[in-house]
Amino acid sequence: MRRPTHLVIVNPVAGHGAARRALPQATRLLHEHGLSFDVVHTERPWHAAELARQAAAARYQVVVAVGGDGTSNEVLNGLLQAQEAGEGDAALGVLCIGTGNDFAYGVGIPLDLTAGCAALAQGQTRAIDVGHALGQRYFGNGIGIGFDAVVNVQAARLKRRLRGPIVYLVAVLRTLLYYYRAPLTLVEGDGWSVEQPILLISAMNGRRMGGSFLMTPAAIPDDGLLDLCIGAAMGRLQILSFVPRFIRGTQVGRPGITMARSRRIAVTVREGCQVIHADGETLCLDAERVELELLPRRLRVVCGEVGG
Repeated sequence: MRRPTHLVIVNPVAGHGAARRALPQATRLLHEHGLSFDVVHTERPWHAAELARQAAAARYQVVVAVGGDGTSNEVLNGLLQAQEAGEGDAALGVLCIGTGNDFAYGVGIPLDLTAGCAALAQGQTRAIDVGHALGQRYFGNGIGIGFDAVVNVQAARLKRRLRGPIVYLVAVLRTLLYYYRAPLTLVEGDGWSVEQPILLISAMNGRRMGGSFLMTPAAIPDDGLLDLCIGAAMGRLQILSFVPRFIRGTQVGRPGITMARSRRIAVTVREGCQVIHADGETLCLDAERVELELLPRRLRVVCGEVGG
């Protein structure tokens, strides 16, 4: 008997159990589309990365993450680890169940479950860039440093009680109350640098973070460059006034906001340390320096009609 072409990795706790509840519908739709697939469930943090690496080595053609941005990030890391080791070159598919789904939004994967299953059946792929926080983790959507990373930490706590984009809006308010820090920071790119008190840095391959905030509205996930949004120190009321701008992506060009592009980025916190997240998952709570690099067109993702 031939091995199924797809391995479906389900995070049963994603979206407060929404991934587990959606699995019967997803499997029915995939069967209706004539796809051959196996299903496995994660049992612990980073299990999805292990399963994805094993799937690539076993020559599955597509590894499908069923969950949110965290599950997608783990599967992406497993596939890139398999590539590094020469173990396989499977494509990434995503069925969106989580809160933000920012990675899928950025690369053109349908956010609706029915449309996502249809995209897997169509099988069109595009090669996307992948970011690497050197020595730590790959990311598909973006890295947040400072204020937005703390918002992500607050949002993770709130997800036990709240759902949807409101999670991140409440997290912004909580962060304003409990955290306000803009340490002197040096950001170095390819041929440019910025040194000033910095509230936040978003280094993006995609366009959106937090399910609502267009940090880098002009970012393209296969152009070979990270897009940066750097926010200077500002008061709490000014931060609040920027929230609707970030939702619309109209912060670009405003005083206190620097937009830049680079393939490599180095961030050095001159005073104190900063919180960092990668694709919505906390990477470090006390970083003093981080180096980022974009790897051009490193991973194939299944995007349906958007593929190229």
